[in-house]
Amino acid sequence: MSSPRVDRPIMPDGYGIDEATEFLSWTTVESKLSGALHYWLSTVSPNDSPHVVPRWGVWLDGGFWYDGSPNTRHVRNLDENQECALHLEDGTAATIVYGRSKQAKPAAGEWGTRLSAEFQRKYAPGYAPRPDAWSGEGAGGLRTLRPRTVLAWTEFPKDMTRFSFD
Repeated sequence: MSSPRVDRPIMPDGYGIDEATEFLSWTTVESKLSGALHYWLSTVSPNDSPHVVPRWGVWLDGGFWYDGSPNTRHVRNLDENQECALHLEDGTAATIVYGRSKQAKPAAGEWGTRLSAEFQRKYAPGYAPRPDAWSGEGAGGLRTLRPRTVLAWTEFPKDMTRFSFD
């Protein structure tokens, strides 16, 4: 993944964007995404109704990896419209990822081992998928969200930062 372009988000007058004096580093933001236990995923249904669901997942190699049954509302929404938003739980020191979520290719071998190890590190014993959980007959449900834009701040409005990925 290439390094993101860094600038300020577009905000209406009165939100303090002109008071911003610092930029966050992508390393800092990516560390928050990697370390988070809980994420909120927002999708839009085919009839344009919003849908938000808490997700477990892992941030690896520049993307968010998570799984879920193809029968869940959020996956059915994403089958129709891949655009989505992912938000960490903290609303004061916010991290918001905008991008597209799509079904991932089966994960096996070294990649399956890495994914499994990261899920187990974060969620075992509650959730500890095997390295082959996302490959083989009947496997599925592994998805990846790749960022297009990330908005983040730790001290609003001082360090409001927008990261753009091409």
